[in-house]
Order: sequence, then C-alpha cells, then structure tokens
Amino acid sequence: MIGSGIQEKSALTWIIWAPRCLSQIDRLSESIAVPVDTRPMVLDLSCVPAVVLIVEDEMMLRMRAVDMVEDAGYTPIEALDADEAVAILESRSDIALMCTDIQMPGSMDGVGLAHAVHARWPSIKIIVVSGQLNAPRIDLPPGSRFFGKPLEAGQIIAQMRNMIGQA
Repeated sequence: MIGSGIQEKSALTWIIWAPRCLSQIDRLSESIAVPVDTRPMVLDLSCVPAVVLIVEDEMMLRMRAVDMVEDAGYTPIEALDADEAVAILESRSDIALMCTDIQMPGSMDGVGLAHAVHARWPSIKIIVVSGQLNAPRIDLPPGSRFFGKPLEAGQIIAQMRNMIGQA
C-alpha cells in the first residue's frame, strides 16, 4: 500500500511538472532570436586523418603496421587477405593508401592486389612489403613503393607522409 501511494504521488508530480517545463521551453524559445542561415554548410575535411588499409595475414605484423599508421597520425583499417581488402575498398571511398604484404593466402598475392587496386582505384597510393623478395624482381604498379621486412617505422612513416601528406 505504501508503494502504491508513492507511485500515485510521482505520477501526479510528473503530470504537474511536465506542462510547467514545456511552457518554460516555449517561452524561452520565443525570447531567443535565432537567425536562419540559408547557406549550405561546408565541412572542412582537411583535419580528418587519412585512412590507410593494411593487408597482412600475420597478426603480430599487422598489429605493428597498425601502430605505425597510428603513430603517423592516420586511421588504420585492417584486412587479412586480398579478398577482404577488395571488399573494404568496394565499400569505402576514403582509403588514401594501401600497405600490403606480398605473401598471403587467398585468391591473389600482394603484387596481384597492388595491380588490381591500381587499375580500379588509381588514386590510392600503394606500399608493398615482403620479407622474402627484393625490389628488383617485383613488377609493381607505377608510383608504388617497396620495403623489405623487418620494417623500420621511421622510414615507413616518412614514406606514408610523402605519398599522402602530413596527418
């Protein structure tokens, strides 16, 4: 019985309080003159960090690459293989650079992925890395860069900044 009396009193208080609140809001909105701006809003995207797609099947190496991308001031997106990378690229339009390993499972290796990305999305910059191969033997798309593993963070960050700009 005590509980039901409290509920009735709270409900009654709410019924009285709500109209008072609403009437105060109405009076407040009438007293504030808000100019209407009919110009379209322009977003400044220069402060939005560039997005870097990292394609690496080995978790520890992928985590290290993510750290490098974040240290450079960019936003990392991760893919485990070429098929996942292509799916990401098909669903997003904000990828500025892709960093891919050469040896990975799936329908194509990193070199094949680099050529596919260059053909479909020519504005995306590409960095290819490998611990097995060296640059002279690799046929990369124009403008792509190659780095051997282990990766040196300062060198990779400098190259990313050179390719897509300062974050």
